[in-house]
Amino acid sequence: MVFPMVLLRLLDWVLYQLLANSFYRAARKMKSYWFNFEYSIISSKPQHLQQPCLSFPSVTKCDLEALRASQPTLAFCDVHKVLLNTHSFFPFFMLVAFEGGSILRALLLLLSCPLLLILNYDMNLKLMTFITFCGLRIKDMECVSRAVLPKFYLENLNLHAYEVMASSSSKVVFTSVPRVMVEGFLKEYLSVCNVIGTELQTFGTYFTGFVSDSGLLVKHRALKEYFGDRKPDIGIGSSSFDDHIFMSLCKEGYVVNNPSPMLGREKYPKPLIFHDGRLAFLPTPSATLLMFMWLPIGILLAIYRILVGILLPYKWAMILGVWSGINLNVKGIMRSQSSEQKKGVLYVCTHRTLLDPVFLSTCLAKPLTAVTYSLSKVSEFIAPIRTVRLTRDRKQDAQTMQKLLSEGDLVVCPEGTTCREPYLLRFSSLFAELADEIVPVAMNAHVSMFYGTTAAGLKCLDPIFFFMNPRPCYHIHILGKVPKELTCAGGRSSCEVANYIQSQLALALGFQCTTLTRRDKYLMLAGNEGIVNQQHNTNNNKEET
Repeated sequence: MVFPMVLLRLLDWVLYQLLANSFYRAARKMKSYWFNFEYSIISSKPQHLQQPCLSFPSVTKCDLEALRASQPTLAFCDVHKVLLNTHSFFPFFMLVAFEGGSILRALLLLLSCPLLLILNYDMNLKLMTFITFCGLRIKDMECVSRAVLPKFYLENLNLHAYEVMASSSSKVVFTSVPRVMVEGFLKEYLSVCNVIGTELQTFGTYFTGFVSDSGLLVKHRALKEYFGDRKPDIGIGSSSFDDHIFMSLCKEGYVVNNPSPMLGREKYPKPLIFHDGRLAFLPTPSATLLMFMWLPIGILLAIYRILVGILLPYKWAMILGVWSGINLNVKGIMRSQSSEQKKGVLYVCTHRTLLDPVFLSTCLAKPLTAVTYSLSKVSEFIAPIRTVRLTRDRKQDAQTMQKLLSEGDLVVCPEGTTCREPYLLRFSSLFAELADEIVPVAMNAHVSMFYGTTAAGLKCLDPIFFFMNPRPCYHIHILGKVPKELTCAGGRSSCEVANYIQSQLALALGFQCTTLTRRDKYLMLAGNEGIVNQQHNTNNNKEET
């Protein structure tokens, strides 16, 4: 019963807008003419009778040192066009629709673009909100807000607006977009005291897609209600007339001129180490349209690439893989194994995707065995190399890996999980106790459309999404064998060996070492410890890097 009512309300919106659009625009023009007429009358008055002109200096003129000293109260008028360089909030609605909803919801939002072009701002925002949030679970929105959106917000932060915001500890943001889309990021990354935004209606654990009875937030009214008779010290807004009204209610006002230089990673308010979601690009309307046009080709290309890796010998698999668009960069020379060595070689790799051991095996042109903590049945089935599951029981896993090394070469990723950003997670020291012949391998992957990893999504689709990219890139740098005196056989502790190898791999890749673990990643991105169907507790490694 709820869906028909929702559909009727949407149709009512569309019909109203189509019928009233011409009258609305005529009214807007009349209002504009009247404003200009009033302004000409005011300008003709004597100087002492004129009202102050709504003209504000650029935010670049703001004295940051004075702000740090006085710690004023800052009021920001919206997120897009002020805090963000983007003029439209459509890409972020698309991220919620695709990552939190489904590909069909994202397609529906894309198909609404022609309609969005003829709607006024309020109706535009309401329609995007309805398509994005109607029937969306609150839990899914919270996950997207925590794990997906921060990356794209940080990459689009306005440098000048951010520098002003970072100069004071007391700041409030007023926005007409749904509060749930921005509040988590603003409080977690930018330390905003309060976020006042448009509220959405809910039904149980789902959004209805409609805004609350109070409607879209009117920012200058919300400013008056929040501060009362007390004016905020500084207001920051765009050059629009509505934002000028907002800033006129503050003691001082500054205008953000878009676009500004990009905020470098080194200037992020806090490091961006973990993030989730499949989309690797900002889904503007044109970029999203290209993605949907590429999708059928990408699926066929992914199937082709997977079959080539499974069915053909290493040499042909590499040649045809590169021919299909895979960019493979290999560096380093592998020394031949000593004839006296009874055990296989232990390759210690950085972990970027589930395909790390596969690409290494293909480059070396020899079969390898990979150990993993969790791998979907689909990934096991399509893997062209042998995979063995570990149990997280340290003693049992050590015995398993010793047995595998006695049979041949072994690949291990001691981080325990993938990381997309230029950071290395803490290395488990177990591998260092098992082999004397250790070869570190620095691996890195780059994609342009889809990420081949996920924390909250379907892991069985990870290889498919990676191979759906037009030109996925893999960098493989095989470092020299670790000298014996730097291994456990040379008197070093397993923790020292793990730390040394982590630092060498980070140096080769230009990455930064961290002490974060798989547990930290999954608690942040998925709200769990990343353990599926385990009958016993995780045997945590207490050694620190």
